[in-house]
Amino acid sequence: MEHLYNEKKKGAPVFVLLHGTGGTERDLLPLAELLNPEYNVLSVRGNVQENGMNRYFERHGEGKYDWEDLEFRGNELYEFIVEKSKEHDFKLEDVVFVGFSNGSNIAIQMMLQQPGTFKRAALFAPLYPADVEEKQDFNDVDVFLSLGKGDPIVPEAESDRVINLFEERGADATVTWVNGHSLTQDAAMEAKNWLNG
Repeated sequence: MEHLYNEKKKGAPVFVLLHGTGGTERDLLPLAELLNPEYNVLSVRGNVQENGMNRYFERHGEGKYDWEDLEFRGNELYEFIVEKSKEHDFKLEDVVFVGFSNGSNIAIQMMLQQPGTFKRAALFAPLYPADVEEKQDFNDVDVFLSLGKGDPIVPEAESDRVINLFEERGADATVTWVNGHSLTQDAAMEAKNWLNG
């Protein structure tokens, strides 16, 4: 998978950056720098194409996921992160997911598929339009959620579903609301305070 790895400080936590639809592995680098300039960075480009745009998994239209593909791609990306953790000598529990939109969604998938593995995530404009039967244990999960009022892609009820998905599993969820489907400077600063507080 197309990616870049920036080592800032040996043994520091590792941001796994996951861009939105149509993005690249460079999109969230300024955000990572703002959140904590000492964290190492693994940024991965989605390897699914939709009308020439990079994504992490296929869908059948806005908000209509190809669940089979999502499961496959979630496992594929997880294996890739495991491989990179061995190559660059970092622990999976030191990973902090930072995702926007489509990137947030694949992060949620990996956290559900690999409970107990990933402890921290800052997810901007996430959507996970399904009721998840399995009650994974997220008691040691700390998550920052930036959600949109009047988001044209993620209805408010779906944002609430994401909050519930984490809280029902015991995660410590810090929630902020922005306008629309966006990653704002204010939300980024709140995420910074959450991460370093």
